[in-house]
Amino acid sequence: MRPKYYTPNEVAVHNTLKDLWVSFLGKVYDLTPLCEKYNAGDTLLKPIVASAGKDISHWFDKKTNDIRTHVDPTTACIFPYTPHGRFIHIPPPCPRSDWANDFGRPWWKDDTYCIGILSGKTRSIKIINTLTSQEQTIEVCSEEIMDEILLRYLKWNAHASSYTWKYNGTNLDMSKTLEDNNVHDEDEEFYKLSMNDDDFLPAIHLYFNDDLTEA
Repeated sequence: MRPKYYTPNEVAVHNTLKDLWVSFLGKVYDLTPLCEKYNAGDTLLKPIVASAGKDISHWFDKKTNDIRTHVDPTTACIFPYTPHGRFIHIPPPCPRSDWANDFGRPWWKDDTYCIGILSGKTRSIKIINTLTSQEQTIEVCSEEIMDEILLRYLKWNAHASSYTWKYNGTNLDMSKTLEDNNVHDEDEEFYKLSMNDDDFLPAIHLYFNDDLTEA
């Protein structure tokens, strides 16, 4: 089963204690269930809530995929580096009787919270319904195949699957990405030319499939 891709903007809207997503090291995590296990005012929740909807890759060592560490200048011991404050599943700097370490895997290593992959590159496209002349600009993930882009478009057209999708008059292969369908991402070229790429978005045309047959 293909993983689901998310744009940074999609992650950003989940930024409350009762609906909390973050991204790190290329993946997206829904930490809402984790937050529900703690009281809203719990100090250990504060750094996570403050980062709701954001990318927190800077919390981690990319080589180990674990929380970054530092040497405590007082004890000369290695501790997790948490400049924004200690958070859930991070042990206290000194032994304490009120801290239990029987929670199992720490949340950043628990794949049950992982809901998908953060897109490495997003792009905007224009979708034009030739039946109604309606146009819609949507942000998509460059890794998504056309069928997944179709699912994004359903909020504007619930019957999107009843259309043939074309680019420059050629039928698109719905099992391939935009790039694989020769709908090239030219953002870099427009940037080099100091041109606004939003003025030159690739246009996907939708043609309604009339399945009615005469008796």
